[in-house]
This record gives sequence, structure tokens and C-alpha cells, in this order.
Amino acid sequence: MPADRKDKPDKKWPLLLILPAAAFLFSFSVGRFSITIPDLLHTIFYHFADPARIIDPNMETVLFNIRLPRVLVALIIGGGLSIAGASYQGMFKNPMVSPDILGASAGAGFGACVAMLMGMSTVYVQMLSFCGGVIAVALAATATKSFSRDATLGLVLGGIMVSTLFQSGTSAIKLLADADNKLPQITFWLMGSFNTMNNRRLFSILLPMGAGFITLFLMRWHLNVLSFGEEEARSLGIKTRRVRMLVIMASTLITASCVSVCGMVGWVGLVIPHLGRTIAGPDYKRLIPVCVILGSTFLLMVDNVARMAFSVELPIGILTSFIGVPFFFFIFKNNSKAGDRND
Repeated sequence: MPADRKDKPDKKWPLLLILPAAAFLFSFSVGRFSITIPDLLHTIFYHFADPARIIDPNMETVLFNIRLPRVLVALIIGGGLSIAGASYQGMFKNPMVSPDILGASAGAGFGACVAMLMGMSTVYVQMLSFCGGVIAVALAATATKSFSRDATLGLVLGGIMVSTLFQSGTSAIKLLADADNKLPQITFWLMGSFNTMNNRRLFSILLPMGAGFITLFLMRWHLNVLSFGEEEARSLGIKTRRVRMLVIMASTLITASCVSVCGMVGWVGLVIPHLGRTIAGPDYKRLIPVCVILGSTFLLMVDNVARMAFSVELPIGILTSFIGVPFFFFIFKNNSKAGDRND
């Protein structure tokens, strides 16, 4: 029986691919400009086969210039934050770790705020945001030299210090910003949103996100070994320092890219890995692809709620927090019960 249970996730989890496919079609059909599924499929097919046979050109514009970039970015970011969170949780051996533990989100947010305060275009906002995230993590990693006896502790402490530093910088910028013009822009951006997605923003994150995805996917076995502990990993021939740096680099590319295009989107990288473990177990060979599937579906559906539930579009970060906080409480509650039973 135990062997059968262990084999079930291997056979069942690929069926989860139905979820993002269904969410993809559903997200195209809903919106202020409603589209039926038959019209949706008709427009998509003839967009590539024979554009002259498209019934409504406005529908084609809405689908391919507005909704397609937004849907794809939501899918990519949801999957990216989920595997970054899962990878960090394995590396730090802590299930409560999220992708912003090393300050990537704080640094990216500070970089974007600097660009908006100076009145730069959206291209420079995205560039400075990405650079800020990378610089923040580099500073946190440098702090580990002061804690050579415990690299993991050094990373955590470095991340806390760097995050606090950049968050203070962001607060200072909000204090200096024009209250009638720039401050609302900065505040709304920090709450996260997909309402400004376009093809340029989509293409701008494909390279760094792709590099991060591929790196973490190829390092699934190393993450399994690293989650057992430093000494166990070294005894199996794993160069823990190199693996740790590669995981940090890949997760930073993903997190900084996400924040640079849509602002702060919290809790996805913390919540989804726990859902993934209930389905695929702790094995990262299954957990990484399952997190990509669940994370992309989750964030896309949350974005649908954000743009459809009210007359004014809600920031995506607010909704992910409303969902993530109760789930976080649920995790702690279950862990406490499990600890009591073990005692």
C-alpha cells in the first residue's frame, strides 16, 4: 500500500494541466467586452488561418492586443513566483519562506519608485525596478561573509537588513512625491496590477524568466538533496555553495522580473508551494512542475476576479493577501495540531 500511494502523484498530477488550459480560455471570454466561447475559438482560428473571415475586428483587437498579453503575463508570473517560493523553502529548509526573503521585492519596488519620482517612462521604471531587485539580493548575499559559519543564517539576516533598508527608501520617496500626481501612481503600482500589460512588457520578461525557470527545473534533484541539510548534501557530492548561488540567481531573476512589470504580488510564492506538496509530495521532481501549474492558474483566476468583481479594478496584491493570510493561518493551525499530537 505505501508503494501504491507513492506512485499515485506520478500518475495523477499531469492531469492538472487541464486547470491552466481551462483558466486560459475562461480568461479570454470574460471582461467588459464579453466574448462567447464559440466566437473566441472562431476568432483565434481565423486570426491565423484567414483574418478576412473574422466576424468582428474589434474582438480580434481585444483578444490579441489587450487580453492575450495580460493572460500570458499572469500565467508566467504566477508560475514563476510559485517555483521561486518552493525553491527557497527547500533551500532554507523552512516552509514559511517566500521569494522576497532576500529583498528582491523591496529592491525592485524601490527602483521603480525612484524612476516614477523622476518622471521616467514605463520602460525605465521596469529597468530600474529589475536592477533594484538584483542589487538588493546581491547585497544580501554579500552579507553572508560576515556569517561564514552559517551561510543560511547569513542570507536570512542579510535579506532582513536589505529589505528594511530599501523599504525605508521607498517610504522616503513616497514622502517626497507629489501628492496630487506621482504619489497615487507610486501607491497603486506598489499594490500590483496587470492592467497595463502589453506585448512589449510580455517580451521584456521572457528571457530572464525563461532563464530562471530552466535553471530551477534542471536543479530539482539538487533541491531534494539540499533540503535534507548541509552535511547530508555534501556527503552525496553536492557543492552546496554553488547550488545555493544558482538557486538564488534563478529565483532573483524570476522575482525581479515579476515585480518590474506588475508591482508587488504577495503570498503566491508562499501559499502555492504548500498546495503543491499536498498533491505532489515533497519531491521537487514533481513539486516544481505542479507549482508552475497551480501558481499560474491561481494568479490568473485572481486577476479575473480583480478586473470583474467591482466597477473599479482592484489591485492584484490586495486580493492575493486576502486569500493568502487565511491560508497562512490555516497552515500554522495545522502545524500546531500536528506538533501536539506528536508530543
